Amino acid sequence: MAEDVVRGGTLTMIVQPEPPVLVSAFNSAAPIGVVSTKILEGLLTYDFDMTPKPVLAETWKVSPDGKSILFNLRKGVKWHDGKDFTSADVQFSVMKVWKELHPRGRSTFAKVTAVETPSPYVAILKLSEPSPYLMSALSSYEGQILPRHLYEGTDLAANPYNSKPVGTGPFVFKEWQKGNFVLLERNPAYWDKGKPYLDKLVIRIIPDASARAAAFETGEVQLGGFSPVPLNDVKRLDATGKFDVETRGYEYLAPMFLMEFNLSNQYLKDIRVRRAIAHAVDRDLIVKTIWFGFGKPATGPVPSVLTQFYSPDVTKYPFDPKKAEGLLDEAGFKRGAGGKRFKLIHDFLPYGNDYQRTAEYLKQALGKVGIEVEIRSQDVAAFIKRIYTDNDFDFSTNFFYALPDPTIGVQRIYWSKNIKKGVPFSNSSGYNNPETDKLIEAIQIEHDRRKRKDMIGRFQQIAVDELPVLDLFEVRFFTLASKRVQNHTDTAEGVYSSFSRVWLKKQ
Repeated sequence: MAEDVVRGGTLTMIVQPEPPVLVSAFNSAAPIGVVSTKILEGLLTYDFDMTPKPVLAETWKVSPDGKSILFNLRKGVKWHDGKDFTSADVQFSVMKVWKELHPRGRSTFAKVTAVETPSPYVAILKLSEPSPYLMSALSSYEGQILPRHLYEGTDLAANPYNSKPVGTGPFVFKEWQKGNFVLLERNPAYWDKGKPYLDKLVIRIIPDASARAAAFETGEVQLGGFSPVPLNDVKRLDATGKFDVETRGYEYLAPMFLMEFNLSNQYLKDIRVRRAIAHAVDRDLIVKTIWFGFGKPATGPVPSVLTQFYSPDVTKYPFDPKKAEGLLDEAGFKRGAGGKRFKLIHDFLPYGNDYQRTAEYLKQALGKVGIEVEIRSQDVAAFIKRIYTDNDFDFSTNFFYALPDPTIGVQRIYWSKNIKKGVPFSNSSGYNNPETDKLIEAIQIEHDRRKRKDMIGRFQQIAVDELPVLDLFEVRFFTLASKRVQNHTDTAEGVYSSFSRVWLKKQ
C-alpha cells in the first residue's frame, strides 16, 4: 500500500472540550490525550487484540518471578529540541511523574521500586511484587515519557512545557491559540523514517455541537473522535456517503458511563436508596433513546469488551419502579407533600447535549419514584473541582476509562487509598470497605492468571452488591471522519494514536 500513500497536506480535526493542558502525564482528562499523543510517546502501543507493539521500546522481557521488566529502547530517537532520548528519561518519567503525579499512575506503578539504567538504551523496572497489569499501561496516553532535561528540578505540574510540549512523536508543537486551535507540524527527524505523511495537524476547538456538525458538512474539518457531533446528526451525515462512522479504536479505553453516589449524603449512604435508584433507571432506554444505540447496558464495573476479566454472573438490578418504591419505603423515606420523598442535586459531566439529556431523563425517572432531582450545570473545570476537590455533590454522571486491566482503570473508583482530594476521576464516593481494599490489593500482585480472574470476579460481585457507583452503560464512542482520511483507526487507541500513518486522499 505504501506506493499509494499521498504525502503532505493538512488534516483539520476536532477536540472537545478544550484540554486544560497538553500533557496527559499529570491529568487524565479525555481531550488531553487527543492532542498530546501526537507529540509525546510511550514505550508501547496496542493492537485491536490488546497485544503490545513497539514504540519507544523495541523489545521487552518480564522476569519469571514477575518482579522485573527489561526494556530495550529504540536508538537514535531525538526529542524535538534535538536532545537524545535515553533510559534516563524513562527512569525520570516512571519515578517522578507517573508514580507521584499521574491520577492513575500512583496506584498503577505503586509496586515499582526503582528503574535501573545500565545503559542509555536499557531500562529495567524493578518491582516489590508482581504487577501483571503494568504491560497494559505503557501507551502514549497512559504512560507518557517526558524529557527529563526540561522537567527535572522544576515544579512539574506547573512546568510551562505542559502547554507547549517537547516530545519524540511524529508531530511538533507550534502554537496553541486558546479557544480556537492547536497547531502541530511534521517532525522531519522522526525515528520512523518517512513518517508522518501529513505536513500539519490543526486541532480545532468548536464548543457548539451544531457548529461542529456544520464544520464537517462544509469540509472545514475532516475528523473528530469521542462522538464529536450530536447523535441525532450521525445518520444524516452518514447517509451523505462522505463520512466513515467508526466505533473501533476505543478498545484500549473501554469507557463506562456511570453514576457516582456521594456516600456522605444522608439519603445515599443507605444502600437501600442506592439499590432503589438502580431499579428506577431504565438502562435500555438510555442506550437506545438518548444515546441512539451507541452503547450497551452495563452489568457491573468491568465492561464486556474486557473479555478476559468480565463476569456477567453478578447481582442484577432490572428496571422495576415498584421495587424501587418498596425499597425507599423500607428505608423510611415515605412519600410526603406532593408525593416527594427527598431531594438530590445532580451534577453531570458537561461534555455535550447527550450528557445533559441523560441528566434530564434521570430527573424524570427518579421523580416517578418520589425523588426530586435538581440538575446543576457548570463548565468542566468547575465540575471536576466540585466533585473531586470540594466533595460538594449528591450524585454525578460521568464516564470513566476501564482501560485494558481493572487494576489500571476500575480499582481507583473503589479503593479507599484513592480517596484523594483534588485528584480527578478517582474515588469521589468516599467508598471505604476493608474487604474490598484487601481484594483489590491482592489482585494487584496475583501472578497466576486464573486465580487473578477469579478474584476480579469476586470484586465485581462486591461492587455490584454495595453500589458506591451505579454502572449505567458501556459507551460506544465513534470517530467521524471524511472518507479522504486514511488509517485514522489502526490500533485499539484510535484517536489517541500518533497519527504517523494517517494520510489524505486527493480531492
